[in-house]
Amino acid sequence: MTGAAVLSLKGFSDFFGQRVGLIASRASVVDGESTIDVLAASDEVDLVAVFAPEHGIRAEAGAGELIDDGVDEVTGLPVFSLYGSTRQPTPEMLSGVDVVMFDLQDVGARFYTYTATMGLAMQSAAAAGIPFVVLDRPNPLGGELVDGDLRDPDQDSFVSQYPIPALHGMTAGELATAIKGEGWLDGLETLDLRVVDLDGWDRSTRWDDTGLTWVPPSPGLPTSTAAATYPALVLFEATTLSFGRGTDHPFGQVGAPWLDAEAVAVDLNGRSLPGVQFEVVTFTPVASAAATEPQFEGQDVPGVRVVITDPARAKPSAIGVHLLEAIMTNAAAVDPTVEVIDRGDFLDLLTGSAEVRQGLESGRSAASIVESWTTELETFVALRAKYLRY
Repeated sequence: MTGAAVLSLKGFSDFFGQRVGLIASRASVVDGESTIDVLAASDEVDLVAVFAPEHGIRAEAGAGELIDDGVDEVTGLPVFSLYGSTRQPTPEMLSGVDVVMFDLQDVGARFYTYTATMGLAMQSAAAAGIPFVVLDRPNPLGGELVDGDLRDPDQDSFVSQYPIPALHGMTAGELATAIKGEGWLDGLETLDLRVVDLDGWDRSTRWDDTGLTWVPPSPGLPTSTAAATYPALVLFEATTLSFGRGTDHPFGQVGAPWLDAEAVAVDLNGRSLPGVQFEVVTFTPVASAAATEPQFEGQDVPGVRVVITDPARAKPSAIGVHLLEAIMTNAAAVDPTVEVIDRGDFLDLLTGSAEVRQGLESGRSAASIVESWTTELETFVALRAKYLRY
């Protein structure tokens, strides 16, 4: 049971009579019903405001698409955007709010913006002197997978808010306690932070084993399978290639008209990376409400699909770096004029460090880059241990 379900089962009695501001999205559900509607129908609490993160509260706004303030068409409640002119609740937004509740389904990746929204909202709640309550949800990747480069101080951004690995292996509730405990954001010393724990979840449980229905937290992650490969393929947002946007496998396949997909797949499968296989595919991106103007729209694109065969062994961040290296090598062989990475600064934000991009561009092997993460990952695993709740 999610934290929202646990709290609902208790009738929200712990917050009797309080005015609630809820941070929620389309994936914020309790037994198939929006947490917004569940709270609005409660006689125990008074839901007075809803806060919208990236992608909105009920619709499916695209990645990076700004959200406007408005009124929720179902409940008539005011909706304040946290992905528009501001990224955190203002004092005016919190006027008349007694407690802020956070019920967003994170995907376990540092660069997914929902935990950045959480931390900034924690700051606002602390400044207003009101409690902040995380209604915890499962990490879809489980609670044991820690992978990727730690974010360097000079890569601080909304997609790299904290000095943690790309895959941190924590729930939102655990991460919130670490953000406060480690002082990763200013002004949280006096925050009244509470977590409503999951019931029946342990660290080895991945999404498909929870029995919960996957509700896409964003248009690019229509399935739990997409969420599993997203941390690897997200790097290609900073390239000239398609990462499957506008197809049935967004963040599950990568390609370009010039790509020798068979050579890339042979290269990658020959590396014997644990828990993953690479398949040759051809896909045709098609525009839709969830994918406007996808790369190579209407073209038959040769590509490589990432298939996770053993989630317990697969390392998505490492897979992404190997995939990028193999494609850069292929591009140089097919056409030396082809530009692969066209948004280097953004790639640095995603990986958390300029070292990944600079290493690949200078001919350093993916295996060497991944190996360089070892010591920092071990240090992080030791640090996070004191914040684990399950």
